[in-house]
Amino acid sequence: MGKSVQKITDKVSLIASADTWIEGLAIQQLIKTSELNGMQRVAGMPDLHPGRGYPIGAAFFTTNKIYPALVGNDIGCGMALWQTTAKVAKVNLDKLAKKFTHIELPLDESWFSIIESSKAAKNITTKGYDSALGTIGGGNHFAEFQAIDEIYNQSALDELGLSKKHLQLLVHSGSRGLGQSILVEHIAGHNHDGLCENDADFKDYMSKHDEAVRFAELNRELIAKRFLEAIRANGECSLDINHNLVSAKNIDGCAGWLHRKGATPSDKGYVVIPGSRGDYSYLVKPVFTESSDNDLAVQESINTSLFSLAHGAGRKWQRGECHGRLGHKYKREDLYRTALGSRVVCGNKELLYDEAPQAYKKCETVISDMVDAGLIEVVAKLRPVLTFKTNGGCSS
Repeated sequence: MGKSVQKITDKVSLIASADTWIEGLAIQQLIKTSELNGMQRVAGMPDLHPGRGYPIGAAFFTTNKIYPALVGNDIGCGMALWQTTAKVAKVNLDKLAKKFTHIELPLDESWFSIIESSKAAKNITTKGYDSALGTIGGGNHFAEFQAIDEIYNQSALDELGLSKKHLQLLVHSGSRGLGQSILVEHIAGHNHDGLCENDADFKDYMSKHDEAVRFAELNRELIAKRFLEAIRANGECSLDINHNLVSAKNIDGCAGWLHRKGATPSDKGYVVIPGSRGDYSYLVKPVFTESSDNDLAVQESINTSLFSLAHGAGRKWQRGECHGRLGHKYKREDLYRTALGSRVVCGNKELLYDEAPQAYKKCETVISDMVDAGLIEVVAKLRPVLTFKTNGGCSS
């Protein structure tokens, strides 16, 4: 295995070098989760940080049982990368930042036919949550225009059809209130006990879960399209990968269920690992194949990581404490610009501080750990140009 793969217990692995700072509580949560009934293995990613009872930035493999609480309320949350027709060389930040004043309002009636046809195409029958479609939400969700800053693998970039001349759009969001309602319903009936495969509610949860994943994918598509409309550009989706979900998986010949909570799949092709709004993001190619041609050491690392990667830079500070840490150093106005020259659009003061670059680890460290573990090849580095956070409250 790579040098950035640590074995914590027989069931617990951590994809991070000994020099990478991981909060002790996150490790404790990882170990505690490994003791759940039916849990076979857990893997923490280099962006591992504590969550509400369960760690974020981790994958969990069970047999005969699933744990909806491990997936959480934001079922289907993920990252979508779109290449726009807008040219990087023609970006005017002052003008760009003024185009998104009303972009968090529900989509108006001009979008209704698109929503209905898209829902039908994706077999989404749930009613009552359409007003959330096309909206980002709070927390760490965002839409960010980016420029390709450095290229490390031109052929891979060509394969994706990406050009350094064009502005990229990265969208991070999920299933909004739909995912929340599914988790609340499950917890009301089962607490955190999970569901066995032969439980009556198992198929019902999985059906709702899968629909929420499709809903999240549609949400990101509509977010991208309304941002493209706002800047009067067109665009094409290059990739869309979910990092909050549970799915059937066979690992080392064992059939089971792979839960990902803030863990990007390494078996779905190219992915973007985002930094904070003041840091670079990275387009990477997972080192993955299930063929016998694979190097045994590489395959062992892939299995140990539970076919998963980090989903971002990872938090250093808990939400709610960031304003206290930063308020005496930075005025609110200071946080609308970053050290990389990018702009931030955010109308919520607390969120502006909670999502400040200082609250996150350097993404380069997370990427380095996964490279050292033999899990990824870096394709390109992406520089933030403008990051949009919610203009309203912090609802997710």
